[in-house]
Amino acid sequence: MRKIDKIIVHCTATPEGRAVTVEDIRRWHLQRGFRTIGYHYVVYLDGTVHPGRPEDEIGAHCLGQNGNSIGVCYVGGLDKKSLLPKDTRTEAQKEGLREIVARLQRKYPGVSVHGHREFAAKACPCFDIKDL
Repeated sequence: MRKIDKIIVHCTATPEGRAVTVEDIRRWHLQRGFRTIGYHYVVYLDGTVHPGRPEDEIGAHCLGQNGNSIGVCYVGGLDKKSLLPKDTRTEAQKEGLREIVARLQRKYPGVSVHGHREFAAKACPCFDIKDL
């Protein structure tokens, strides 16, 4: 079993309101040369949480952090018109993110929670993680 000490939150970097599925992300990641989807969980616009890569498998979501982390991604992150980074989380997504992170914190006591931008020069997840 992997030693998990981080949860890293991401966004799909897609326009606000655009529906994206686990299968869409899997296809994008396969096109980039990944074996499968890189995230362990994806939170849809309606707040439902969908499994991606199994937790016992190393993710492909944050360079240098994959071996000891779980990757959680919400759909969105870009303004619909300008395509600039924006916190586009719906109220349902905020709740879904809080629920999956809380479940993972119970499963992996002592785990810390981070935004992807803490480890990469990106805006992702397009909100301050303390506002989770």
